[in-house]
Amino acid sequence: MTKKAKVIQREKLSGKEYAKELKKLQVELCHLQEWAKVTGARIILLFEGRDAAGKGGIIKTITERVSPRVFKTVALPAPSDREKTQMYMQRYIERFPAGGEILVFDRSWYNRAGVEYVMDYCTKEQHRRFLQLCPLLEKWMVESGIILIKTWLEVGKEEQERRFKARIEDPLRQWKLSPMDLESFSRWYDYSKARDLMLQATDTSHAPWHILRSDDKKRARLNGIAHILSLIPYKKIKRPKVKLPKRSSKGKYDDSSSLAGRKIVPERF
Repeated sequence: MTKKAKVIQREKLSGKEYAKELKKLQVELCHLQEWAKVTGARIILLFEGRDAAGKGGIIKTITERVSPRVFKTVALPAPSDREKTQMYMQRYIERFPAGGEILVFDRSWYNRAGVEYVMDYCTKEQHRRFLQLCPLLEKWMVESGIILIKTWLEVGKEEQERRFKARIEDPLRQWKLSPMDLESFSRWYDYSKARDLMLQATDTSHAPWHILRSDDKKRARLNGIAHILSLIPYKKIKRPKVKLPKRSSKGKYDDSSSLAGRKIVPERF
């Protein structure tokens, strides 16, 4: 019998401590960004997990201080009628990174191993073929030079329930709650079995899964970002020192009074 992974209960981070550690990591993400641009690295950061596991939160934390031209978030909607007739992986492959780009997938081709399988949006044969072929595709990706990092956010039953209830009560979070979320909540064990099948088939040496416990959102974000950074061989790129030039006075005129009579936004705050 396999032993269950021991979950260590720790005190929650204070906002001040969290902000301090997050700033350090976000500085490193900026260094990673410059390294990717200079070296032409191609990176895919893939996040999967149950609904309310915290995928959106960690992705937002990763991308809030970097350039959207380098860190590109991909969160695809349901496939169109045309896309349904394509090869399953086609709409994902066409978004793969070029040199100097870091793609962040908020859910990915693993939809077929999760929601599509549990909700019967694909056949059992399609699910079986996906699990069979996915490792081969990812091997091709890695061998072509793409750095692929797959993170599964693991949230507990009680914490997921608490987050769903918070979404129901908070008008700022209600947009996150969909009929699909409610259905997934009722099918906890179906999703557990789908997760285990997925890990068994696709947790490979060339593209392993990294399990991130996400009951504590702040610690999960810090641990997840730190782990991702540890897996990429980036280096700090020296940048030339920047000095602001003097403003030219050529063509000088009173440019503030020229706005008189325009529609100015009222200063209500």
